[in-house]
Amino acid sequence: MSEPVQTPQTFPTRIFSGIQPSGGLTLGNYLGALKRFVEKQDEGIETIYCLVDMHAITVFQDPVRLRQQTREAAAGFIAAGIDPARSILFNQSQVSAHVELAWIFNCVARMGWMSRMTQFKDKAGKNSENVSLGLFAYPSLMAADIMAYKATHVPVGEDQKQHLELCRDIAIKFNNDYKVDFFPVVEPVIEGAATRVMSLRDGTVKMSKSDPSDQSRINLTDDADTIAKKIRRAKTDPEPLPDSVEGLKGRPEARNLVNIYAALAGHTPAQVIRDFGGAQFGTFKPALADLAVAKLEPITTEMSRLMQDPAEIDRILGEGAVRADAVARPIIDQVYDILGMIRSRQV
Repeated sequence: MSEPVQTPQTFPTRIFSGIQPSGGLTLGNYLGALKRFVEKQDEGIETIYCLVDMHAITVFQDPVRLRQQTREAAAGFIAAGIDPARSILFNQSQVSAHVELAWIFNCVARMGWMSRMTQFKDKAGKNSENVSLGLFAYPSLMAADIMAYKATHVPVGEDQKQHLELCRDIAIKFNNDYKVDFFPVVEPVIEGAATRVMSLRDGTVKMSKSDPSDQSRINLTDDADTIAKKIRRAKTDPEPLPDSVEGLKGRPEARNLVNIYAALAGHTPAQVIRDFGGAQFGTFKPALADLAVAKLEPITTEMSRLMQDPAEIDRILGEGAVRADAVARPIIDQVYDILGMIRSRQV
């Protein structure tokens, strides 16, 4: 067995995050993920962004739709401001390091850890015996996505925070088991006024592409008229906006619309309340609609243009995969050395 490869205790800042291409992108994806991804890229931090198509197939996907949705998600990233020359943008299945490390992490993670994942319980429901093994092992693949690049920070929604904690546990256990300081203990990046955008029809549930009502969400493919109509029809209550953020307590729909305005405008909810406190929704909603159209219509238009040339999207993802593999492959080779596996360097 070759000697384990030691690395310094400090790791260069590197951000990794991904989105499943299992349906159309929504306002929630933009405010909770894409907008923040662009901000991190523009800060000059090394950024790696992935369309996690291997995660998508933990439940059945129509192959034609999956291919289309992967391209559409890539178009959404680029239209939102991700520059493939400054960030690495690729789809997960083109870089084998993800599944290679996922198997290794399956052998590090404990069954008890995995069985406590609340998202698995929510998705499996009462049919846990009939769901795929992949759905159960999903968090191990997520940990591999991150650690294949030794990412130090992950922009993540509150609903994924438990999975990120498991990633930290896996990294710590691997380091302890093999007496190396190899994987960083990743830090979640949860910030912004609308890291969890709620449904336009029910302010107590997350905006989701799987909601049967299209009126519950704003899709990044919606045109200006559709965006404005959905906001004007969004559920509210009969009271005017309060004079303080504290006054939004117990008013989930009002809080959601204020948070959306704040995130789109780059303001805090308190600033929005200072501008609109006391106003009726008949005044606030049109202002929000105008802001949403101004911010989202250019993205929609650019996505449409990009989707007219799928071969170019495939080329961008392919080039991103080559760059991603160049980062991940040496890390995976070092992992194999640590594990004591014989590897031919010619392969």
